[in-house]
Order: sequence, then structure tokens, then C-alpha cells
Amino acid sequence: MKNIISLVVLMSSTIFAQTIDTIPIHLSGKSLIELKQLSAINIQHPASSIQHPASSIQYPASSIQYPVSSISRKDKHYPELTIQDFSSEKKNPALGILYSLLLPGMGELYANRYDNGKYFTIADAVLWGVFAGFNIYGNWQENNYKSFAQSNGAVKLDGKNADYFANIGIYQSIDDYNTAMELDRRFEKVYSSSTYYWKWTDDNQRKEYRSMWLSSEQAFTNVRFVVGALILNRLISAINAVRMVSAYNKNLSLETSWNISVGVENNSSLPPSLTFSFVKAF
Repeated sequence: MKNIISLVVLMSSTIFAQTIDTIPIHLSGKSLIELKQLSAINIQHPASSIQHPASSIQYPASSIQYPVSSISRKDKHYPELTIQDFSSEKKNPALGILYSLLLPGMGELYANRYDNGKYFTIADAVLWGVFAGFNIYGNWQENNYKSFAQSNGAVKLDGKNADYFANIGIYQSIDDYNTAMELDRRFEKVYSSSTYYWKWTDDNQRKEYRSMWLSSEQAFTNVRFVVGALILNRLISAINAVRMVSAYNKNLSLETSWNISVGVENNSSLPPSLTFSFVKAF
């Protein structure tokens, strides 16, 4: 009889221990009465069985995209520039012309092609340097020949025009000049001896004066050529700026780019996965 009772007790203990092991962790610490109440509820409502809170957590697929890189095609007109170097708006050729007329090379800079326009800027700077040099030299020689004429030819400098200083380098004295004008019947060109008098001591003085006068005149003639070169440099730069702006605008219409993005997709029943997207835009 004792053996039968011991066997019953042992089986009851085993069944009770297994029941305790099946109770979820979040129900541990409950009293026996509470457990019985929960068991009765489960019997009445089997569809509302207790689930572990963690089992109700789901991870919806992620729609977040992470851009990785952007690769842009290069245009033949812009071999060292990518599409990212361009703005979304087209350039105005009239502004390119205006900028180049103000300062050569700035029109090309406006078109993002100063690598091509910098030579016009350099040429402009050199021309301005030459312009200043010829002006300084011409004024210096002018002062020299006037001082020489005043000291050696008895010339009064006040009120004299450029023709007078040219004539005194051709004729030895005012008498020789007036005689030549009278013979040519150009009486309106005759000078008054009291106002326009000059007389060189010898022909060497006249030649020396003439040399200084020619140097000054040649310098001022060169200044005129430099001014013409400055204007021409601006015109060529303006034409080139229009070409560069047109190429820039054409490049915008031909813009092509490839975008690569990576996404992370999570699923409750599957491991996380990576997705790659390739987008080609015209």
C-alpha cells in the first residue's frame, strides 16, 4: 500500500513540475489561485491564449533608401567638368558678352570655362602694361624735345600746337619755313616772327631735336595700336564667351546621370536584407 501511495505522489510531482515549466516567464511569481483563474479564462476563451509580448512585435519592411553615389557623364565640351559642376539654369549669352567687354575672360568665367578665358585676361593685363609703358615714354620724350627746343632754338613753348613742334624739326629757322610757305602760296600757314620764332645753331641741333620728337610721336602711335589691341581682345573674348555659354547650355540639355541607392529591408520571418536601386535620368 505504501508503494502505491509513493508512486502516486511521485507522478503528481512530475506532472506539476511540467506544468510549471510551461507557464510563460511573465506569469512567474503568481499565486496558485491566480494561475487557476487564468487557466479557467483560457478554457472559456481559447482564441485569446496568452502570448509572449515579444512574439507580437513585427518589423515592417524598411522603405528607407540610402544614396551611395552619383556618377555623371562628361561632355566633350567640358572634359574636366562633371554634371555636378553645372547649375540647373541656363546662362544668358548677353551677360557673357557684357562681362567679356568689361574684362576679357570674365564671359568665359561666367560659362564655367575660365580655363579657356584666362588667356584673354592675361593678354589684357599685358596690353595695359604696354599701354602704360608707351605713354610714360612718349610723355618723357615730349618733355625732352620741348626743353631742348627752348634751350637751343629760342622757342617759346606757350600756345604752340603739335604742327608747330613738327615744323621746327624740319626747317632750320622760321625764315626758312615762311619762305617755303610763300613759295607754295600757302600764306595762311606763315608764322609771326614775334610769336613763333625759332632758329637752330646748326643742322645737327635740328636733327637731334627731330630724333626726340620722332621717338615721342612713335610712342604715342604705338599707344593707339595698343588701344586697338585692347578693343580687339575684348571682341574676340566676347565671341568666345558666346561659344562657351552655348556649349554650357547645350550640355545641360544633354545631361545624363546614374544614381545608385541602397535600402535595408526587415521582415519578421526573414533575416534583414539589402536592396540596390539604379536610377538613370535624362
